[in-house]
Amino acid sequence: MKILGATVTYNRMALLERCIEHLRGQSRPPDAILVVNNSSPDGTVAMLERLGVDYVTQPNIGSAGGWRRCVTEAVERGYDAVWLMDDDGYPARDALALLEGRMGEGVCCVSSVVLCEDDRNRFVFPFPALDRQGMPRLFSRKRKYRHLDELKKASGGEPYPFAHLFNGALIGTDTIRRLGNVDSDFFLMGDEVDFLLRMMRDGRVLTHLDAHHLHPDVGGRPLDKAKFYYYVKNSIILNRRYLNKPALRSLLALAAALGRTARRNSVGEALSYVAGNRAPILWKAVARGLRGKPGKDFDG
Repeated sequence: MKILGATVTYNRMALLERCIEHLRGQSRPPDAILVVNNSSPDGTVAMLERLGVDYVTQPNIGSAGGWRRCVTEAVERGYDAVWLMDDDGYPARDALALLEGRMGEGVCCVSSVVLCEDDRNRFVFPFPALDRQGMPRLFSRKRKYRHLDELKKASGGEPYPFAHLFNGALIGTDTIRRLGNVDSDFFLMGDEVDFLLRMMRDGRVLTHLDAHHLHPDVGGRPLDKAKFYYYVKNSIILNRRYLNKPALRSLLALAAALGRTARRNSVGEALSYVAGNRAPILWKAVARGLRGKPGKDFDG
């Protein structure tokens, strides 16, 4: 299998260099490495040229536009699979070898588990407990798995039929040819969920529980106005497009956006989206989400 390791970057030169070092240090290295640079102003290009890493630079059209370019390059250059990862994480040494070993007929994607780099039993992005249709449960005593050992116990050590994309996800280019590319209209939030759910309709999506991708803990990163807007809007679109009980799931997504803002920013800022000066942002996100058309339309 011919594999392209690809990452999207913006203004994270030191973290990107760490990621490249771990890509090159794989027990089964990718056949080539490509960096899609969303016009970083921090010296990223000079660093990539010093290291001799292939790159393309494009306007900063959001993370979704970066992933779309990675996928396009993998298909056009004739690779069998593309291994996608963000610039602030890095793979364990045997990650790609383990992922490649699970690729097979009917498998669209095999991904690593994304673990906190300072606590390698804790997920950066918790895994949902799944219902019989393979969708995240709405009503259950156990809705999330937050630690690797508990998910291994629940799955019997077998690959889990769900994935958090773009942090160590190996995707076959034949799948991309069938389903199409990442939808860049999702811009900042939701592009990975849209692509995941399209793949889950087409074939098997797995997370290999022994393939590790290390990542900073992002649970405390503030949620700015644009991310709040796109999270709410795109969650509504995705719930209505793919999932059962979309109205209830959208209400839960709205509650999650407010809860994250309260924890990461402040309670006062969260309340400002409900009945303060930021309320128009919330209601625009809901109204435009109900229209069902993703796009870069945040107007503050």
